[in-house]
Amino acid sequence: MWIDTHCHLDAAEFAADRDEVAAAARAAGVDTIVVPAVEAANFPAVQACCARYAGCVPAYGIHPMYTPQAHDGDLQTLRDWLARERPVAVGEIGLDFFVPGLDPDRQRHFFVEQLKLAREFDLPVLLHVRRAVDPVLRELRRVGVRGGIAHAFNGSSQQAGQFIELGFKLGFGGAMTWSRATRLRELAATLPLDAIVLETDAPDIPPEFIGKGRNAPAFLPRIAETLAALRGLPLSALAEASTRNARSLLFPER
Repeated sequence: MWIDTHCHLDAAEFAADRDEVAAAARAAGVDTIVVPAVEAANFPAVQACCARYAGCVPAYGIHPMYTPQAHDGDLQTLRDWLARERPVAVGEIGLDFFVPGLDPDRQRHFFVEQLKLAREFDLPVLLHVRRAVDPVLRELRRVGVRGGIAHAFNGSSQQAGQFIELGFKLGFGGAMTWSRATRLRELAATLPLDAIVLETDAPDIPPEFIGKGRNAPAFLPRIAETLAALRGLPLSALAEASTRNARSLLFPER
């Protein structure tokens, strides 16, 4: 069985066939899907999605790309949801210094305040990190949380080591399947196996075998085939290891 540690199953791209997408994932052996929120207004949709589909579990947070419209009242809303719903993680949160027009200081404010909430509720975090690995690491060291997942990891091996030291797993998905992604594939092949989890980020980050189409959680086992080949592992061994890694972080009491 597989765990997709990052999938936006609630997204509008799945509105027409969400039932079929969820059913296809389960048929492919993906029995757990983590559905992260991106803004306070999105929390009910994530909750409803996870209530509808067996194996789907929520994370609640404010994504850095949604900080322009966020306000401090959303942080109180998040706190209320964390207290009431007890999700598997706080997320998707982080810093994005790639997208133009996003205020770095505003992003940091919401990121740090959400890290504090994760610490208060003793929850891991799902991190969005683009062109901001070192600033994210700096805030993680300063605030201190119970680990999490560096989603769509694309840093250096040295940065990977720093995340691992802080109790984080590193998320690998469709980007790794592209043959031109040589540096990322080398990381996927050489990082400690107990630090790796699998994800799709569906409907985004499509794997090479579907080109520019819509990604979906049912593709996770085929994405995993690439990682297994890169590491010279049987697919069953990778399934066992990646599932164990994800469960130890997101479901420590199970």
